[in-house]
Amino acid sequence: MHERFTEYGGSEKVVEEFHRIWPEAQILTSVCDFTRLPDSIPPSLVRTSRLQHLYKGKGGYARFLPAMPLAIASMRVPDVDVVIASHHAFANQVRLASRRTRLVCYVHSPARWVWDAEMVRGEPGGRVAEASLRAFAAAYRPWDRAAARRPDLIIANSSAVQRRVSSWWGRASVVVHPPVDTEFYRPGDNGTARGDFFLYAGRLVPYKQPEVAVQAANHAGVKLVLAGDGRHARALGQSAGPTVEVRGRVSDEELRDLYRTCRAVVQPGIEDFGMTAVEAQACGAPVIARAAGGALDTVVDGVTGHLYQTDRQSPASALSEAMASFEPGRYEREGIVQHAQKFSRERFRKRMRELVEEGRQ
Repeated sequence: MHERFTEYGGSEKVVEEFHRIWPEAQILTSVCDFTRLPDSIPPSLVRTSRLQHLYKGKGGYARFLPAMPLAIASMRVPDVDVVIASHHAFANQVRLASRRTRLVCYVHSPARWVWDAEMVRGEPGGRVAEASLRAFAAAYRPWDRAAARRPDLIIANSSAVQRRVSSWWGRASVVVHPPVDTEFYRPGDNGTARGDFFLYAGRLVPYKQPEVAVQAANHAGVKLVLAGDGRHARALGQSAGPTVEVRGRVSDEELRDLYRTCRAVVQPGIEDFGMTAVEAQACGAPVIARAAGGALDTVVDGVTGHLYQTDRQSPASALSEAMASFEPGRYEREGIVQHAQKFSRERFRKRMRELVEEGRQ
């Protein structure tokens, strides 16, 4: 059970790996834009909820948000041995067909906008939209906690998410980091030289805080490339100084080249896990990240990158100082790449098989 296929991001990459482990398993979802479905997943395996008739296969999903829990709960689930819920908001609402069916919940994060009031601030649509989302979050919180009691096993994608599962849901969990394609993301041949620009890669959305990267680069006067798209793209282009380039969405091959040639990747937001940081390290690039969230699992301070604190100054000021003083020569490419191998797809598949099979014995 994956909540929605409306974009292609980290959680969809996880579902791709689930499919590779269990290629005949049916994939249930509330709504699906089949143009965003990973190429490796046959459309014939995907079954949508009744919301699909209203969604019509394309566009944003926000207007359907209040209906998604009920849509997922009302889906008819086959009588199977195991259901795996790929969760970041509502997938734990899935209803099982049999008491013998085991429910495994892979948690990208409990919905941060439900439990963390700061995540709602600045929501598109102004104060009315923000107030509406706050009201929905408050009403949904008891439902979310009740649904969290039902999984037989909860798997968190990082130590930070594991702490949220404990604090918000009152449940124990085991950490299995998401899979990163360390075969595709690898250093270039003949020791590709690093350039003089920093790189922000990912969606241009509020919780990832790309505006902090732009503000930091403007202040430090360093070169920054933003590779990605999202609803903040236009505003970021307007605030970008002469040293900042908003490149937009790039291909996987272009992104890999940017990883291989950047001075360092910057990660200004608090990520649940943060696949970008690992992809960059797999290509030999060091990472400058805020010392919080998934970065505490993915970046080894002083070895594979730099973790900066924001306790005594603004996030933009702290990142600006880190970028201005960064010395890439301190970080050995071989050590960075070796660290990234700990997050390979093979390791993910092996651990997931072990956890799912253990429960069936």
